[in-house]
Amino acid sequence: MAIAVDLDLLLAKRGMSVGEFAEAVGISPANVAVLKNGRAKAVRFSTLEAICRVLDCQPGDVLRWVPDGQ
Repeated sequence: MAIAVDLDLLLAKRGMSVGEFAEAVGISPANVAVLKNGRAKAVRFSTLEAICRVLDCQPGDVLRWVPDGQ
């Protein structure tokens, strides 16, 4: 099982660059890359809240569960 992070899709839909997003959320562009590439082991609720505030979305728009083998 894996958790997929759909930041690329959300940023593209909003026409927002990684740099703009990182600054608005208050995290480094390197940490945005870790999230986007699926290498994050955890996400603080405060960071998830900031992501949702900046992107005007729900946590389920950012994170989704993908069963093994898919």
